[in-house]
Amino acid sequence: MKVSREQAERNREKVVDAASRLFRARGVEGVAIGEVMRECGLTHGGFYNQFESKEALAAEACATSLARGAAKWRRLSAEDGPDAITADYLSARNRDAPETGCALIALGPDAARKGGPLAAAFREGFEDLTAALQNAGIADRDAALARMAQLVGTMVLARAVDDPVLSEELLAANRRALGVEA
Repeated sequence: MKVSREQAERNREKVVDAASRLFRARGVEGVAIGEVMRECGLTHGGFYNQFESKEALAAEACATSLARGAAKWRRLSAEDGPDAITADYLSARNRDAPETGCALIALGPDAARKGGPLAAAFREGFEDLTAALQNAGIADRDAALARMAQLVGTMVLARAVDDPVLSEELLAANRRALGVEA
């Protein structure tokens, strides 16, 4: 059964959104294409009508997720000031929900291992987030890059340690170090 162009576009968006959630939760290699398509209620065969490869989907899912994150940062900063970005990022909510959290945390290792389109999407998204920090008031690029490293590194460690108390200590210590109380 042939679908309209509009329905095909909606289906593509559903696939990208599902892939983004699943890839952030389990990594690109931890998710099969069939699983992404089932999540959307679509057939595995329909995947190749929309995407060249799993790699192309991973790059698009990464780019979409990071673009949404940068838009959120711009909105947070405009509504509540620049510290709102840090408070939101270094939160238990971000730590505890990798499937909806920042793609930098979840897809960094995949981008480094795979290179290619995923790494390019990752780099572009990273640059967009860095620009959002600069627009929020951390105008010096070195300071914005250092803040990015501290935010992402803190969250990687907070997710990785197998100790809820230590995890919360990491988040709180870095919020304080960055002058933000949440």
